[in-house]
Amino acid sequence: MASRIIDSHQHFWQVGRFDYPWMSSEVEVLYRDYLPPMLEPILKEHNVAQTVLVQASNTIEEMRWMLSLADAHPFIAGVVGWVDLMSDGIEQQLDELTTHPKFKGVRHLVESEPMDDWLVQPSVLNGLRILARHNVSYDLLVHTRHLKRVKRVAESCPELRLVVDHLAKPPIARGEIKEWAQEIKELAAYPNISCKLSGLVTEADHASWQMDDLRPYVELALESFGAGRLMFGSDWPVCLLAASYGQVLESFQSLFADLNEDERSRIFGKNATEFYRLN
Repeated sequence: MASRIIDSHQHFWQVGRFDYPWMSSEVEVLYRDYLPPMLEPILKEHNVAQTVLVQASNTIEEMRWMLSLADAHPFIAGVVGWVDLMSDGIEQQLDELTTHPKFKGVRHLVESEPMDDWLVQPSVLNGLRILARHNVSYDLLVHTRHLKRVKRVAESCPELRLVVDHLAKPPIARGEIKEWAQEIKELAAYPNISCKLSGLVTEADHASWQMDDLRPYVELALESFGAGRLMFGSDWPVCLLAASYGQVLESFQSLFADLNEDERSRIFGKNATEFYRLN
């Protein structure tokens, strides 16, 4: 298997510490604290060398907290946090954050926005262009319905490194692929867009999913983007709704077993290292 595995997508949180709009006490598995000492032994068990820690709250305070976790835990190679893309103060926020060597990217909870065209508002596009000028990447937390807007972002910000989280959450549980597949194929034409192979088990049936449920979506992504623009990500601890960390990793290792060593090493580590400029 890939010699150096990097998990491009995982989270930490503390209930009540920040505003998590997606969190509900009714989803007990996620309504608890998840912190580095819980994940570190799991990473060691599965020979995962490092991770990219990704935001779960649209707050600068969470960004600073995640950077403090990265300072204390060497396995966190990079942090994707939040800045206010619509703010006149974005330059000042980036001037502060880019002094930290583990600040690697920005994300906004676009899926929680009531407007499907949130991404293509002039003020947001201006903020994304400022990210590009600062050489900061952007994670896209979107669904199939947003992908037409993602194409406009890629066209408007050709210098911005973009990555689509969770393959844009395809409707795996419903077995639907046609609309999603068409949008993904069109996205692949933009060389500044990559995709994360994360969050797929939670888009399948949580109780009864099989690896073959994921296969057509993963194969379409591989056909469209190639091994050079895909990244493994666990989406831990959200994945625990449907699978353990090991089940997620082993599923992708099986799905890519027929690739050559270089292709596997790219998907399971090199692509994340290059995209996020990890040290």
